[in-house]
Amino acid sequence: MATSPDPRKNHLLAALPEAEWQRWLPQLEAIDMPLGQVLYESGSTLQYVYFPTTSIVSLLYVLENGASAEIAVVGNEGVVGVSLFMGGETTPSRAVVQSAGQGYRLRARSMKDEFNRAGPVLHLLLRYTQSLITQMAQTAVCNRHHTLDQQLCRWLLLSLDRLQGNDLVMTQELIANMLGVRREGVTEAALGLQAAGLIRYARGHITVLDRSGLEKRTCECYAVVKKESDRLLPDKLAT
Repeated sequence: MATSPDPRKNHLLAALPEAEWQRWLPQLEAIDMPLGQVLYESGSTLQYVYFPTTSIVSLLYVLENGASAEIAVVGNEGVVGVSLFMGGETTPSRAVVQSAGQGYRLRARSMKDEFNRAGPVLHLLLRYTQSLITQMAQTAVCNRHHTLDQQLCRWLLLSLDRLQGNDLVMTQELIANMLGVRREGVTEAALGLQAAGLIRYARGHITVLDRSGLEKRTCECYAVVKKESDRLLPDKLAT
């Protein structure tokens, strides 16, 4: 694989105190995270937790008929697999790589041992979990009460926060699966954003041209999620 980014490109890993960092470093395994890779399926026992550095992972709830909807995204701010250290071992959601890149993984046993030490890592992970729960709750509210146009703006902004630059590689079909809507609806919403000069879209490639315009056009849900994330996991934790 290509040269792996510094593990501390992941904000949670960067926030580890020095003693914990030195204990974790030999156990972290660099991995490629290609687009569409399934990290775990609904109901499966988690073998690893994942720390994205340049990738984004979508947490999806999948219905019996195969339909799905995104409940949260995880990028360089967090960790995929919180149910492991929260005691559940399994989760009803599916984790799929939404934006290709790289990351690190840690064996389940190592994560549980660290969590059970009840030291600074426990408090860091609990704060992150609270921010993730906020994102899940706000996503549910947004999907119920706000327009597809607003939802797409929120989704684009959350993705941008977890990437370097203003480019996203994502087909309309995948976006529709994430948002749990018809592809035609995504097409209409994307064309509206493009007509407004906010994005440029072509063949699965989205370039955000006016981020502030997206922030003005979206609903309050994006700001609620970002504010809670910033409050619980401030940048000053990173070293």
